[in-house]
Amino acid sequence: MSRESDSADDPIESVRLDVWLWAARFFKTRSLSKRAVETGKVETGGQRAKSSRGLRVGESLRVVCGDEVFEISVLGLSDIRGPASKAQALYRESDESRARREAARQQRALERNGYQPPESKPDKRARRIIRALGDIDAF
Repeated sequence: MSRESDSADDPIESVRLDVWLWAARFFKTRSLSKRAVETGKVETGGQRAKSSRGLRVGESLRVVCGDEVFEISVLGLSDIRGPASKAQALYRESDESRARREAARQQRALERNGYQPPESKPDKRARRIIRALGDIDAF
């Protein structure tokens, strides 16, 4: 049975943390969100949380997704995964967090800027050299 906080008949007071992270679209699957909570990538109030912890409106979270760190406050509760527009209405990210994520994204883009992919596939000689790099004794 799934419920949403904006339904007028039965508003929910708390939702499991891993379910909310999945519903807010931080992770693609519920098992990924559960694993992230268990490995310490999600903090509530500066402390590691359990995946079964009840999440309430007004709490603050720190969520690490890959290279990005989100510092958010919970605005709404939902235990169903809906469209992205509804998911974004469930939380508000702080301005400092958004600025740090954007600066880190630009830094990664600058680091990636120096790499030039090859124009074509490696030829026979280059493939032999590439294979030999895995075997030091081949030189």
